Amino acid sequence: MAKNQLDPDLRGYLETNKDILTVIEKQVSIDDVGALSAQSEGPILFENIKEHPGFRLCDMLVKHRWSQARALGVAEEDYLPTLAQRLRKPPRGLVDVETGPVKEVIWTGKDADWLKLPIPIHSELEDKPYVTAMNIVKDPETGFYNSSHAGTQAVGPHKGLVSFITPHTHAIIRKYLDRGEKEMPIAVIFGIPPAYEIMGNFSGLHMDLWGEMEMVGTIMDIDIEMVPCETIPLTVPAHAEIVVEATVDLTSQTDVGVGVSPSMYYLPKTATLPDMNIQAITMRKDRPIYRNHLTTPDTDHQTLPRLCHEAVLYNRLTEIGVKVHDIQFPTWGAALSCVIQLEAPRAGFINDALMQAMGAPWLNTKMVVAVSPDTDIGNAQEVYHAIATRCDPSRDMIIVDNTRGSPFDPSGEPIDAFWRTVGKIGIDATAKSRNLADHERAWPLNWGKVDLKDYL
Repeated sequence: MAKNQLDPDLRGYLETNKDILTVIEKQVSIDDVGALSAQSEGPILFENIKEHPGFRLCDMLVKHRWSQARALGVAEEDYLPTLAQRLRKPPRGLVDVETGPVKEVIWTGKDADWLKLPIPIHSELEDKPYVTAMNIVKDPETGFYNSSHAGTQAVGPHKGLVSFITPHTHAIIRKYLDRGEKEMPIAVIFGIPPAYEIMGNFSGLHMDLWGEMEMVGTIMDIDIEMVPCETIPLTVPAHAEIVVEATVDLTSQTDVGVGVSPSMYYLPKTATLPDMNIQAITMRKDRPIYRNHLTTPDTDHQTLPRLCHEAVLYNRLTEIGVKVHDIQFPTWGAALSCVIQLEAPRAGFINDALMQAMGAPWLNTKMVVAVSPDTDIGNAQEVYHAIATRCDPSRDMIIVDNTRGSPFDPSGEPIDAFWRTVGKIGIDATAKSRNLADHERAWPLNWGKVDLKDYL
């Protein structure tokens, strides 16, 4: 399929993909936005938020493969190989411009109150609005931008408590401290096309060569325009909906209570986080769109950080000689499980593929399941059926003890208040060559050729 020209801004993306967009025009309370958006399988846009009449809010842009494919402007079957191939290209870089749509409204000083934004509370036990948008920080040595979705509690009009998880951000913080600096500039970016967010969640060796923002144009195949911030020495996407400029106090930390992890539990129970001080807010003037990533139950929050992981694994598994059809970290896997759909040329390859995935550098491959092309990788019922009927536990499972565990996994063994260890399991649920004929699935006559809706 030929690549489609991608939109440079979120509102253009939503218009281009309005056939999969659910628009809620009725008035909605900000307290109900999360529970409503979590019921949507595809992109959703709230046009009328009771407490924030000047703003709109969107969510669920990349929950499923069919909406992820829209982010790159390709067919669903082309999405994963396209992303995997583009991640192997050199960075396209950024284009600096003097101004852009995100500068149409500028709030500074006391006016820069980010509680005016439609920031929701995400779960029943939380008592503070929670920001989940993409942020960027700058490596003070290389000048490269590192991005992540560091969850931030909005604890006051000009203050947040930010949770940095990624090792690259921690390395950058260490560089600022080693230089004797007590603050780190940070920009929080709301309302950008979902391809930005996919690339912004890349995890792997790269900061010695490029930052994630430089690769956004590579995976979108367009130039990315950046404008200077008003109060901090960073540039930000010119076509964003909203940008919050802030500094992180590297010498001050505050104890916070519960938050929701990608595994959908209240983990860790407590944390001590650095203070983030809001300096300015810039935005579009025509009802800017706040981008939310609801943290629970199974939403973009589980999917988004793992999309580049899928592409990296696609490349690594292809290198060992298996034919990869698809790889997914499904939302129903609690951000701890990966399903790989593949064909192997001979015995031994499936186990190698499982171990390659289990040994990935991330902490979300506790359970890896290999399935054949005839198993619907996106259907939990079908994957479980394959495990139940195509896996002999005595020979088709690999169990590894005492590996790095996710801090969000309640089954792990706590090391301290944050980190854990856990075992890993690889499950070969592919159709076995030893009795291949036994694995032929039975379906009704004309299955897939007739539709019940046509008879209603």
